[in-house]
Amino acid sequence: MLDDFQNVLSVSVSIGEVFENLVVSLICGLLISLFYRLTYRGPGMSYSFLNSLIVLALITSVVIMVIGNNLARAFGLVGAMSIIRFRTAIKETQDIIFIFFALSIGMASGVGLHALALASTVFIGLILYVLTKTNAVNPKKKDFLLQFSFRANGGYEEAPFLIVFQKFCKDSKLINTKAMMEDDSLELSYHVVLKDPKFITEFVTQLKNSKGVNNVNLFFDEESF
Repeated sequence: MLDDFQNVLSVSVSIGEVFENLVVSLICGLLISLFYRLTYRGPGMSYSFLNSLIVLALITSVVIMVIGNNLARAFGLVGAMSIIRFRTAIKETQDIIFIFFALSIGMASGVGLHALALASTVFIGLILYVLTKTNAVNPKKKDFLLQFSFRANGGYEEAPFLIVFQKFCKDSKLINTKAMMEDDSLELSYHVVLKDPKFITEFVTQLKNSKGVNNVNLFFDEESF
């Protein structure tokens, strides 16, 4: 029984192998953080998350080296890790991808598959970079929700904003009308499809300058212009 306990604690990895695995994990972690910076498209980048990706790859490599081929050691580490509770909300789906990215590369480095770890880091990172920069799988944003208030002095059918719609919109559909009691105006909500999304700013500007139009808001995927 004592021999079994010693087998659980023993780690069959030399100092040189440990150092080599950690160096590869560090290089891969730095590359992953670089690709994250190149592909991030959110409002504010968290540099603590960048550091966490690097350290995560290193820690995963250490964990894999500790586990080795010992099943009992693996169950022991799983039980120890179950104590930890992560309460930080992940806002971006891409952040979850990079977390698994760092975990996978750390595992490859920990078992000594250095060529696989380095090649996978560069290959997957380049794919993420190309997909982000080219928008190859993302369609152009043409569908919007438009909200504005309108004071119909001369009647709705002759409203000046309809001319702006004809100029910039491929399609428009009134989806909601709300009467405003303060100034006898209407709050109108439209689903609009723009002819060319590049002219969003010009569309909003001309709409705001239309007679009787105020408080223009254009929304797409919870983003306003």
